[in-house]
Order: sequence, then structure tokens, then C-alpha cells
Amino acid sequence: MKNGKIRRDFSIGGKLTVNRLGYGTKQITQKGLSEEPLLRKEALKVLKHAVKSGVNFIATADSHGQHVAEELITEALYPYQMNLVFGIKGGIVRSDLEESLHRLKVGSVDLYQLDRVNPEDAEATFELLKNAQIDKKIKHIGLSEVTIDQIKQAQRHFDVAFVQNEYSIDNRKWEDVLEFTKQHNIAFIPSPALNEDHVKGKATLQKIADKHQVRPEQIALSWLLQHSDNILLIPGTSHLEHLEENLNIESIELSEEDLYELDSIHTLSDISV
Repeated sequence: MKNGKIRRDFSIGGKLTVNRLGYGTKQITQKGLSEEPLLRKEALKVLKHAVKSGVNFIATADSHGQHVAEELITEALYPYQMNLVFGIKGGIVRSDLEESLHRLKVGSVDLYQLDRVNPEDAEATFELLKNAQIDKKIKHIGLSEVTIDQIKQAQRHFDVAFVQNEYSIDNRKWEDVLEFTKQHNIAFIPSPALNEDHVKGKATLQKIADKHQVRPEQIALSWLLQHSDNILLIPGTSHLEHLEENLNIESIELSEEDLYELDSIHTLSDISV
């Protein structure tokens, strides 16, 4: 990691430029993503304010509230700004994709992410994804929780534009995948930002957060932005105040000393992943 000015955008697939700080819809529904949000009006305000504040990448899934998140996006933001980019995570059931496109009122989705690769039918699934791209239902294809070998396998069928794996300041299990994606100009979406059970890591984050007068979660997100230029963040929230805190992480200037302490978190003896 190097301390310095944070790169604010990334070109997915070399063609689709997005702000590296996006928004994920998972938190705007309640109780296991299965019901309407408790604060529907607040959720709509959050979506509108995020886009007004410069967010142009929104990641969602039809499972977020059993379609509720997609419906909220349409209600809050349609007709969409020209540069607004949507990412959908799901399986490769064609009817599910068509229904998501219908709810979002779009003819194609910018980014479609396969939720998991099943080794038993990976080749067939990759062919279905490729065909959906040929049919112009999907512009760019991504994968989730994959190894380098699985990325290479998929690349025999289509260009892998982005990858989402578990990765955080205290969980570097997929460091090799991050490095591979960086070398090949593939976007990397990490989740979550922090393992809540990591006691010593939380203490270090709190110390540095106090220094910068922000929350520990903001420091964890800021570290990710500085760790690698191909990392895209999609923190979610259903509250305007929390959204503002997330949007402000680009202004946090971590010193070399800060970065050294933060980078050591994953080596602490009580790490739990």
C-alpha cells in the first residue's frame, strides 16, 4: 500500500467508467432481505441522495427483499441518469434476468454477476452467460467467490470484467485473486469491510478512527480504497446520515504510519475469518 491521492474511478472492461465508491442495496430491506424496508421514504431518499452526490454504480440483486430493492431503485431514480450503472447478482435462470430487467425498466444490464460457480455445470453456465451477452441482455459479466483457476476457466467463454470475493482489512484469504485481477485490469469488489469478531483489529481501527475523528468502519473502507486501485466499494445503508459518512471516506487522508498499523491487522493472532 502507498499513501497518496486516491484514484476515484475505474473503467470496467476497459469501457465502462464508474466511480470507485458505489452503493449496494442490501441494507434497504429488513429481516433477512425478505420484507419491505421499515423506513421506505428514507430508503428512497438514500437512493436519490447517493446519485445526486456522485454515486453512479448501484449494485443490487433480485433476492434483496424479494425484488423490493429493484422496485425501490425504479421508484426513486427512473428515468435514470445517462451515466448510471447497474450491477445485478443472481443465478443464470433466464427468466430471473428478464424479470429484473423488467422491474428496472431497462433492456439490458450493465453488469451481471454470477452468484456462485458450480463446478458440475460451470461450462454450461458460462455458455448461457455468453449467449445472454451475445443477445445484448448483459453488457459485462462478473463472478463471485471464485479462484484464479475459475476465472481463467470462465475467460475461455467471455471476458471477466469484475470479481466479488470476501476480502477485508482483516481477511486476506483472496489476496492472490485480488493481485490477479489487478494485473489483468479486472475490477474487484470486496465484502465485507470488517469481520466484527476480530477484537484486536477493531481496537486498531478505533485508535486510528479516533485520530481522524471518524468511525472505524470508515477507516476500514478508506483502507480498501488505498490498498488497490481496482477495488470498487458498494457499502449499503438505509439512513442518510450513514450514507454521508460512507461518501466522505474519500476525504480521509491516512498517513504512512496509519497504513502500516492497518496493514498489520490481518497478521494479529486472534484473526477469525
